[in-house]
Amino acid sequence: MHQGRGGLPLARILHVNGIPSAVHEADPSPTSRPQGGMLDIHEHNGRPALAAAGLTDGFRALVLEGRQASRALAPDGGVLLDEPDDGTGARPGVQRGELRRLLLDSLPAGTVRWGHKVTGVRALGEGHHEVAFANGTRVETGLLVGADGAWSRVRPLLSSAKPVYTGTSFIETYLHDADTRHPVAAKAVGGGAMYALAPGKGIQAHREAGGTLHTYVALQKPMAWFEAIDLADPGAVAGVVAREFGDWAGEPTALFTDGGTTPVLRPPHTLPADHRWDRVPGVTLLGDAAHLMIPSGEGANLAMFDAAELGKALAAHPGDTETALAAYERDLFPRSAEEAHEADHLHELMSGPDSPHGLLNLIAPRR
Repeated sequence: MHQGRGGLPLARILHVNGIPSAVHEADPSPTSRPQGGMLDIHEHNGRPALAAAGLTDGFRALVLEGRQASRALAPDGGVLLDEPDDGTGARPGVQRGELRRLLLDSLPAGTVRWGHKVTGVRALGEGHHEVAFANGTRVETGLLVGADGAWSRVRPLLSSAKPVYTGTSFIETYLHDADTRHPVAAKAVGGGAMYALAPGKGIQAHREAGGTLHTYVALQKPMAWFEAIDLADPGAVAGVVAREFGDWAGEPTALFTDGGTTPVLRPPHTLPADHRWDRVPGVTLLGDAAHLMIPSGEGANLAMFDAAELGKALAAHPGDTETALAAYERDLFPRSAEEAHEADHLHELMSGPDSPHGLLNLIAPRR
């Protein structure tokens, strides 16, 4: 299998059930690149997956307290919503890197094969496949799980679907030691998450460990618009983005005008909401490889839940991989389609013509 956000949970759940596996990862080592920021673990999918992996206690030890607070700001800086974290929320947050480390430490030595970037996959017949890697090695397997994300190399074995650009991109940046060095931005975010939204644009941020603020600036623009920006020049990026928010107050815009790190462009792509495939012996998909959807906070949670469901299906049908895969996919397809449609609806509420009022109206009954 290939790692993604579901490969490690699947390997762990298989291990718990006495089933050996190997995870092939392109990264040369566990510390070769940053692992992103906060990840909210949801009670209906992410947390059951961690329970199936026997890692609930380890997860709880990683939770950052107070991060379920939520604020919404108007473009003029006015406060539309301000909810503290009262400890009863269903989405506790952890740092992605720490969760990954928890999963890695739970696996037998040698399970993850580092430095194995996939260059090709081919069917050998009778449910067997060969995977070729950039380091010149090859492996043959009787069960191949594509947990390799949006641009999956395994997906073409099952489906001709290709990801398409959503029309909205995110520019990601960080501010460090924000309470001391960036007090205006720190006040805007508060103790947890903050969003300031308008039709076609928005600023979303989250307070992470150590006073770090992690920001995504969303803009509904064609890819060519973003490609014309010199992302290696933080000042130039801030200037271009600032013009898009020229009439906004300084509280939310300070999150990107203060320019703490080199910006990173994140252009979301999606697969069709009802993406599915016919059963192909010896291979399946999970996570973004199976159901790439617009960011909604569910992606990593769904990948972990997929891993749990697939792991449990394989454990329930020892020696009968095809029955296990058929059962897994039977439930995967409708679950994925429902989540994808909900993600599309959330995106419309956040950036559509009624933004942010549609989202606030959705939240209001739950308050």
